[in-house]
Amino acid sequence: QVQLVESGGGLVQAGGSLRLSCAASGRTFSSYAMGWFRQAPGKEREFVAAISWSGGSTSYTDSVKGRFTISRDNAKNTVSLQMNSLKPKDTAVYYCAAAPGNVLLLRTSPIYWGQGTQVTVSS
Repeated sequence: QVQLVESGGGLVQAGGSLRLSCAASGRTFSSYAMGWFRQAPGKEREFVAAISWSGGSTSYTDSVKGRFTISRDNAKNTVSLQMNSLKPKDTAVYYCAAAPGNVLLLRTSPIYWGQGTQVTVSS
């Protein structure tokens, strides 16, 4: 069992930066692939970024490549998403997710979800 709690959302102007964090509980955190999804108003939840259990493999959706960076600290049971050059279209509720296995499984079949944190980017 893995429980996830996000933090770090807020309001920022276009071009600004935010750093989201996800604190995980559970003894098997280090064996899970972790990632972030987002859901904008009126839209379906979409994949944003994922990182393997070791941190050696990452994956991003095309729209955030070069702007967002995912990282994890297995000693602290945390995963982070550094978001730079934010755009109004990045506005959404961001969810932390976990899946036992690799990055592909996280993208397609996440098992655990956090409660979400709101990110709003003003133009």
